[in-house]
Amino acid sequence: MENKFLWKADDNRKKNSNIKKFADKISKKYNIDFKDSFIELHNWSIKNPEHFWNDYWDYSQIIGNKGKQVITKHKVFYKNQFFKDSKLNFAENLLIKNNQETAIYSLKEGGLKESITWKKLCENVFKISSFFKKIGLNKNDRVAGYVPNTIETIISFLAAAKNGHIWSSCSPDFGIQGLVDRFKQIEPKVLIACDYYYYNGKKINILNRIPEILKEIPSIKRVIIFNYIEKEVSIHDYDNFKEILDTSDQDDQFERFEFNHPIYILYSSGTTGVPKCIVHGAGNALIEQKKELSIHCDVKDKDRLFYFTTTGWMMWNWQVAALSCGATIYLYDGSPFYPKLDILIEYCSENKFTLFGVSAKYLDHLKNEKYNASKFDLSNLKTITSTGSPLVAESFEYVYKNIKCDVHLSSISGGTDVVGSLVIGNIFQSVYAGEIQGSSLGIEIDIFDEKGNGLPNDEKGELVVKRPFPSMPIMFWEDSDESKIKSAYFEKYFNIWHHADYIQRTKNNGFIIHGRSDSTLNPGGVRIGTSEIYRQVESFDEVTEALVVGQNFNDDVRIILFVKLKDKMMLSDKLIQNIKSTIRKNCSPRHVPPIIKSCPDIPRTKSGKIVEVVVRKILNKESINNIEVLANPEILNFYKNIKI
Repeated sequence: MENKFLWKADDNRKKNSNIKKFADKISKKYNIDFKDSFIELHNWSIKNPEHFWNDYWDYSQIIGNKGKQVITKHKVFYKNQFFKDSKLNFAENLLIKNNQETAIYSLKEGGLKESITWKKLCENVFKISSFFKKIGLNKNDRVAGYVPNTIETIISFLAAAKNGHIWSSCSPDFGIQGLVDRFKQIEPKVLIACDYYYYNGKKINILNRIPEILKEIPSIKRVIIFNYIEKEVSIHDYDNFKEILDTSDQDDQFERFEFNHPIYILYSSGTTGVPKCIVHGAGNALIEQKKELSIHCDVKDKDRLFYFTTTGWMMWNWQVAALSCGATIYLYDGSPFYPKLDILIEYCSENKFTLFGVSAKYLDHLKNEKYNASKFDLSNLKTITSTGSPLVAESFEYVYKNIKCDVHLSSISGGTDVVGSLVIGNIFQSVYAGEIQGSSLGIEIDIFDEKGNGLPNDEKGELVVKRPFPSMPIMFWEDSDESKIKSAYFEKYFNIWHHADYIQRTKNNGFIIHGRSDSTLNPGGVRIGTSEIYRQVESFDEVTEALVVGQNFNDDVRIILFVKLKDKMMLSDKLIQNIKSTIRKNCSPRHVPPIIKSCPDIPRTKSGKIVEVVVRKILNKESINNIEVLANPEILNFYKNIKI
C-alpha cells in the first residue's frame, strides 16, 4: 500500500535551510552537484566519512582544538575513535552567547514562568562549577541529579560538563529503588535534587526521600537542593543552590578535554534486568546532536525550541544541545495534559515556538480526543518532531489536518544508545504518512535478514549500522571485559551494530519502524511487527490504546491483544469481531489475534513507552524484575491475575 504524500518544503525554505547551505559548501569544495537530493548527499557522507565529519566540524564552528585524525580505525567496530587528538569543552560549545537575550524559558505545572538570559546563564554555570571545585570534585567524578526539567538542572549539568565531571540524571518520578538501581552503580560524590515537584495537580515531596537515598548510596558526600518554587521550603541540612549562587566566585575558564572525554551516563530501560550504565563522550554527543538539530531539524540562531521530556529521557540531553545552535530552549515540567488537554499547544502559540517536540503517544492522544488546534496562532511553527515509538500514518494525517497544514513533521528514531537518531527527517525530502524521511547523515544503516543479508525495499528486517559513527557509547560502566557492550549491540551480527528495531525501507527512501525486535510476534514462524496491529486497532473510536504480545502455546506463538477502552465503553462481541476483521482485511489472517481482552491500563516506562516485554513474560510465566522502571507498576497485578 502506497503511503499518502503530505508535505514538501517550498523552494524558499529549501534555499534558506541549513542543509542547503552545508550541501553547497561541500559541492563547492569537492566539485560535486547534489541537485538538492538528500539521497545523493547522504551517499556522499557515508562513502567519505572523514571528509563529512571534518567538514561538518568546520561548518558548525565547533569550538575546540581540532586535531588531524578524524577517524582512528580499528578492526573492532566499537573501538574506532573519532577526533582522537582533538580537544574541546562541551559547556563552552553551549554557552556561545553572553548577552541579554533569553537563553532558557521555563513553564512549570501550575503556571509558574521563569527565564534566564545568556549572560546570567553563563554567570550561574561559572559559580556552580567553582563550587564543585571548591568542595574537591575532580575530573571524572560523578554528579547525579534527581531533578525535574528546570533551569537549575541545566545549570548544574553545564557546570559539571565545564569541569570534566560526569553528569547523570533521573527524573523525580523515579522512586527510591529505581534511582538507587542506577546511581549506586556509578558512585556519585554529589547529589543535586529539588525539594518537591508537581505532576497532574499533585505536590510530590522529594526532600523526604534524601535520607534513605544517602543510606543506600554511601559515595554521596554532598547534597545540593534547589527550590521548585523559590523560598517555599526551607533547606537546612543540605547545601542550598541559591545560596551557592549568592556566595560563589565565578570560574570562567574553560579547560578543554579529549573529544571522547565522558560527558554523561544514561541508562537502559531496565525492563530485562538491572539498568545498564551507558557512557557517552562529550565531543561524540555534541557533534551528532548539533548535526541533527542544525542540519536535519534546521534549527538556527534565535529559534525557539521545545521538547516535552523529563530528565530521565535522552531527549532532555538532545534538547539542551540546541543551545549550541544559538536557539532559546523552552522547558515544561509537569503533566502534558494538566490542567487542560492543550496546555502544550497553548505554550507553543504564546511563545512562538519554531520547533515543537513531543512523543508519538502525545500526538496519538490528541488524535483520539479529536482535538483541533485551529484556535491558536501557530504561524511561527516550522517543525514538529515525534519520537519514543512509531508514529502511525493516521497520526501523521491528523497533524496536517488538525494541528498545522504547512509544517515539517519529522518523525525521528534512535535512542539512549546513540543519544540521537539513526533515522530522521530533512528539508529536502517529502513527508509521507507513516514514514520517517531518511537516514541520519554520516551514518550507514541497512536492513538485514536473520542471516545477515541486506534486504530490498519494502521487506522488513533488523536495523543495523554497518560502519562506526561518533555517538556510539564510549563504554559501558563497569565493563572491563567489554561483555556488556558486546551483548548489547554485537551478538547477532559479527562486527555490525544491531539496533534491535524491526524496520523496512519504503520506495520513497523513507523508513517505517514496526516495533522493537524483542517485541515482534512469530505465529507460525512468520515475523509480525506489533505496530502493524496497533495501527489497525487504534483506528477504532472505542479504543484509547492497545498492547499486543505473543504467548507460547501448543509449540507455537499465539497473539493476545489487550485494548484499553474509552470511559463507559464495553468490549462487546461485535467490537471484537470488527477489530479482527479490520486486522484481517488490512494486514493478513496471521495478524489476527485469537484472543482479545479489555484492560484498565497498559504498563509503560516513565518516558511513556509501552512495555510489551513485561506482559509477555507474565503470560509465559517467566520471572520479571525491576518493576521500578515502570510509571504504573501496580497494573501488573491485572495481567498476573487475568485468565486466558
